[in-house]
Amino acid sequence: MGRLGVLLLNLGGPDKLEDVRPFLYNLFADPEIIRLPSPLLQAPLAWLISTLRAKKSRENYKKIGGGSPLRRITEAQGEALKTQLQQNGYEAKVYIGMRYWHPFTEEAIAKIKQDAIEDLVILPLYPQFSISTTGSSLRLLDRLWQSDPELQKIKYTIVPSWYNHDGYLQSMADLISKTLDKVENPSTAHIFFSAHGVPVSYIEEAGDPYQKEIEACAALIMQKLNRPNPYKLAYQSRVGPVEWLQPYTDAAIKELAQKNVKELVVVPISFVSEHIETLEEIDGEYREIAEHAGIKTFARVPAPDADPTFIKALFDIVVSALGDRQISFSETIQPQKDTKLYPQEGWEWGMTPSAEIWNGRLAMLGFLILLLQLWLGRSLILQ
Repeated sequence: MGRLGVLLLNLGGPDKLEDVRPFLYNLFADPEIIRLPSPLLQAPLAWLISTLRAKKSRENYKKIGGGSPLRRITEAQGEALKTQLQQNGYEAKVYIGMRYWHPFTEEAIAKIKQDAIEDLVILPLYPQFSISTTGSSLRLLDRLWQSDPELQKIKYTIVPSWYNHDGYLQSMADLISKTLDKVENPSTAHIFFSAHGVPVSYIEEAGDPYQKEIEACAALIMQKLNRPNPYKLAYQSRVGPVEWLQPYTDAAIKELAQKNVKELVVVPISFVSEHIETLEEIDGEYREIAEHAGIKTFARVPAPDADPTFIKALFDIVVSALGDRQISFSETIQPQKDTKLYPQEGWEWGMTPSAEIWNGRLAMLGFLILLLQLWLGRSLILQ
């Protein structure tokens, strides 16, 4: 084995309030986040959405301290993983590559080249695979590798998803158990998994395995927890008028309240670090919805962050990957023929599912343009 490196991939987040708008632009400029019929529309739409959402997003980041803690936590995870590797005889360097903010994936790759890494384990910090998260990051890496002969000399191994890894499941079960033991009725409290949602079209049209992996992950965590508590899985963070995976978290909370559920133990299942969607959306918005609906206890399970059991799981995943056969980025992203990646999805004329989806997206684009016109007080089309 040559010089060993581990590349941890994550979404990224704005470090300070001034970073919010450019971060949002980078996010929505990614065609795997919002798929459009023409790449020429991507930059204008990204500018439009980031402009419309910047003020509200800055207000939300103010509530959690003026920026995202994601970089700090991911770096702490990287340092803990590096220590674990070294303590077990692996001299490895750990790199952080964020998709939409510093340190960007390109910055991490530059350091990997500078350090002359020969063996690289690529570990996305998304337990469940989605074309919009792991898929997007691997597409970027594929482009970098294709254009750089020096990178092509590096032997790399990719871990596409690890939602069913025993160590990860145990770390989640332990965190849930500790939170359960703090509520008034530990054996009857309702365990509520809240996962980041994706548009339904990703599942039905593009064959994204995300929903299957999330559902399987929740069931496996409950098996590992081995408690009699009922549980519910719902999806949060939807954007725009298109249909996203259901049930939606806010609606599911109200539904449970109507069924006289009084205690919720909320698990951020698709997140391994605290960030805006746990600290503001779950702890703020959904907690308030629960209280108004009559939920007496809203106990939130912390994200794994640098929990020792979780770091040990990451260590085990990395060590296991070292013996795996190298599989290319494209093979990892598209393991099945029915998994379609942008811009491979085709347009079909007529009353077809594809046409309906694109009509919905174009309607969303028109709706956003109308909102921007109202915000600016003038027409974008006539001026």
